Amino acid sequence: MKGATDTYEGRGLIADPIHRYILYTRPGGIPGEATEQDVIDTPWAQRLRRIPQLQSARWVFPAAEHSRFQHSLGAMHLSGRLGQQLYPSLRAVFGADAPSAPLLEELLRMAGLLHDIGHGPFGHFFDDNFLVDYHLTHELVGQRIIREELGDVLRALRRSPSGAFNADEAIDPEWICYLMGKAYTEPLPEHPKWLKFLKPLLSGVFTADNMDYVLRDAYMCGVAVGPIDIERIIYYSFFSEKGLTLDRGGLQAFIMFLNARFYMYTNVYYHRTTRGIDLHLKEIFNETMQIAFGFDLRQALHPYLHLTEWTLLEEVGRWHDTPESDAHAKDKRRLGAEWRHILDRKLKWRMAGEEVLDQFEVRKGQSFLESNEVVRRVKAFLPPALRDFDFRIDMAQQDPRPLNPLAMGDRQIYVYDSFTKRVSQEPLTELLKYLPGKVAQCRIFAMSHEHDAELATALKRALNEEPSSIVTNV
Repeated sequence: MKGATDTYEGRGLIADPIHRYILYTRPGGIPGEATEQDVIDTPWAQRLRRIPQLQSARWVFPAAEHSRFQHSLGAMHLSGRLGQQLYPSLRAVFGADAPSAPLLEELLRMAGLLHDIGHGPFGHFFDDNFLVDYHLTHELVGQRIIREELGDVLRALRRSPSGAFNADEAIDPEWICYLMGKAYTEPLPEHPKWLKFLKPLLSGVFTADNMDYVLRDAYMCGVAVGPIDIERIIYYSFFSEKGLTLDRGGLQAFIMFLNARFYMYTNVYYHRTTRGIDLHLKEIFNETMQIAFGFDLRQALHPYLHLTEWTLLEEVGRWHDTPESDAHAKDKRRLGAEWRHILDRKLKWRMAGEEVLDQFEVRKGQSFLESNEVVRRVKAFLPPALRDFDFRIDMAQQDPRPLNPLAMGDRQIYVYDSFTKRVSQEPLTELLKYLPGKVAQCRIFAMSHEHDAELATALKRALNEEPSSIVTNV
């Protein structure tokens, strides 16, 4: 009977609404080893329960209360699935230099689990409106957490859910830092040669990260997107001598996925109300953080463990009642009144008009206009009575597909044609041409809808007329 029960020793299941069940390792397999449960149960991983996945979109989609923790478990699961699928072809390319199948699977699973470990409250917004002042990103913070806080437990892992590593194998935390880092474009000289082949799986066009968040966010928001056939994409993925390759049989599923991701950006991540809330947040966020978090993350890492969206919102939600004895009483009361509006969903900025642009509409290969230039032009096209009217321009930009599918650097993927037996990236150009490479949703916001018509008209003219033809209404 013991042989039957051995199947379940050292492994467990996590129920999940997207992937049904996620298998993970837990104590009981190899004496003295670390397991995935040990990593998941670290304070740094558990902290992600208190970092919502969708930032201010939660105030638009009431059911979207899921966390970075749930998404990280999903990314871990899909990373492992990719590892299982890709191992035979990696072994075929690298031969005896390839790692064992369990080590490859576990390395990818840990990279999936920890790719968001450095996120702060309000996710990417936190990067753009606070970390940037310190020349940091959530990835750089996350890499430091992996090296300094999680390194010992990661090095002590000895198996994946599929089996044990070879006796001489262990995971180097620096491998994970490389795989998750978009700015970390080349492995170190001492890294194994096969490591570079794994990079597109965590920071490429279709990754364990974005395949999970598109599925999970759509489900949790209650948003209907087109079919997303993750199984087909995984099945038709393999490594050729050139790198990550997709058989032609998986191309339509890949394109459907890119369209679904594009839809999620347009209708969820860049929803007009979400962006309007972000405009309000931008006015108060950096000053708030200077008071609420007086630490330099380039030096003091440990205070970050206690900075989550839960702790931040609980603190600022009380600031409007700050007693006079507090050293920051005046600033806290002023900022606290603004935060109460956000927490109570009293919208300050409301969309008055929108124009959607793609890169083909930009003249002479120029980039999209900067927000401040759009503001200048809009003012010139407004009626004289509205010249001093208070409005905001928001330029939400996204890249639905690689702008140049032939030059994706360390995230390059290839296509295999079974008829010609040829592996190349050229077919991507033809396949992706109907999906825009870069899109900007340019919106104009005001504090009321009183002058929507004038603002929308001015925005349209501002985006379509050259500066030399601007009429100043003088």
